Amino acid sequence: MKKWIFMLMCVLGVQTMALADNDKPIQIGQLPTKAQTFITTYFKHHKVALAKMESGLFYKSYDVIFTNGEKLEFDKSGDWTEIQCKMSEVPMQAVPAEIRSYVSSTYPEAKILEIERDGKEYEVKLSNRLEITFNNKFQVIDIDD
Repeated sequence: MKKWIFMLMCVLGVQTMALADNDKPIQIGQLPTKAQTFITTYFKHHKVALAKMESGLFYKSYDVIFTNGEKLEFDKSGDWTEIQCKMSEVPMQAVPAEIRSYVSSTYPEAKILEIERDGKEYEVKLSNRLEITFNNKFQVIDIDD
């Protein structure tokens, strides 16, 4: 009996690992509506090189990579989670107003090249190589150089 339980656990473990990281290319029209709107609003002149859906056991996310190397990540509902614009800068209207205001007043020469958010924090990378972390109330909680 113990052997059967052990074999069942092994089979389930292998199956879980196989399903855990499933990336598949998709068309832009298969993105959630919010993500499509975000792209047409802030990146309408960019050409898409690849759009893909990443799914696992407990999550689903979407990545969009443009031909110039810029990258967007969205969660399952289509809200952005990361914007990478290493060749230019993140569109200012896509950045929350409080973060925009802080960066422009504190570092007027710097551009926002990347912004990432999760449920609790925003992390911003600037052209002057600083990384600023904000909490969900847009207060600065860390600055790294």
